[in-house]
Amino acid sequence: MSVKPIPDGFHTATPYLAVRGAEEAIEFYKLAFGAIERFRLDTPDGKVGHAEIEIGDSRIMLADECPESGFKSPSELGGTSFGLNLYVEDVDERFQRAVDAGATVLRPVKDMFYGDRIGSLRDPYGHIWFVSTHREDLSEDEIFERAKKMFEQQP
Repeated sequence: MSVKPIPDGFHTATPYLAVRGAEEAIEFYKLAFGAIERFRLDTPDGKVGHAEIEIGDSRIMLADECPESGFKSPSELGGTSFGLNLYVEDVDERFQRAVDAGATVLRPVKDMFYGDRIGSLRDPYGHIWFVSTHREDLSEDEIFERAKKMFEQQP
């Protein structure tokens, strides 16, 4: 049997999060997003050296930050330039579950011109999540037309 270049359970691109407090973050992701912990390797000093969680059909890797090697968390950096979009069956329920678990609302859930209902939040570890439910299939022309109308209505 030959080895697969992309392991089972993974997609071509897999996010890898640096977290200050990875053990607690894993528990938060379980509560907020229904994550399942698939793998975990702790270091001798008790930190998470590598972990893999699964949300829906997607895996996310994470570990405790290691600033000395350049693997810095949003807490170390003072912000993040990266966000994860999470498609779910019921955005309102999942969004509220994340808030109840400790996430901070950045933008409340609302219907958007491109056919998704979406809200954004920051988890307690500094990562930004966009929680979405796709509600309408639209053509590119329909999306462009709706965007144009939206921009015309803004001050």
